[in-house]
Amino acid sequence: MRLIIVDGLDGVGKDTHALLIKQRYENKGEKVIVRSHPESDNFYGRTAKKALLGQGKINQLKASLFYAMDVLYSIRRYYRRPTSDTLIMVRYLMGTAYLPRRLTRIGYHFFEKLVPTSPYMFFLDAQPEELVERIKQRSETEMFETQEAFLKVRSKALDLTAGWYIINTGQSVQQTYSDIEKILDKLDKTPAS
Repeated sequence: MRLIIVDGLDGVGKDTHALLIKQRYENKGEKVIVRSHPESDNFYGRTAKKALLGQGKINQLKASLFYAMDVLYSIRRYYRRPTSDTLIMVRYLMGTAYLPRRLTRIGYHFFEKLVPTSPYMFFLDAQPEELVERIKQRSETEMFETQEAFLKVRSKALDLTAGWYIINTGQSVQQTYSDIEKILDKLDKTPAS
């Protein structure tokens, strides 16, 4: 099974591009599952989402803990017992960038050893000012969706992207997806080791 990871800050277009990637492989006759965390089909995801819509340290802690549990739930259910040709995980490892800076790298390396990784790892990136403008178009705002938070989290996340493909989403959706598709074409031709 092909595991594709699409990660990045809120507002960069992770879900949009995950659906385009899904369509690519479905057009080839593959069965594709997309898991976009936090998911609403389980207790962990619903609890993480509720905490993200709140404020304060307790909600930050709850959001982090239940987000991690939601990702582990998805791995257990869809990766350990594969039912598809391709599994796309949206919001996966970079959730550790929301931890305090002194814990970010430790958390990332801990989860990197705990969860499956892949050659297909995409970090979607855009400038914080642009993300704030995109978020304003939504009906609800999460606790980390401010320019100040984006600046801090983006800096920490970019420090963790060794081995990731960094994709600029500050361009059109079509151009961004074209950049992703070139990498997918190359990776799909590389024999699995």
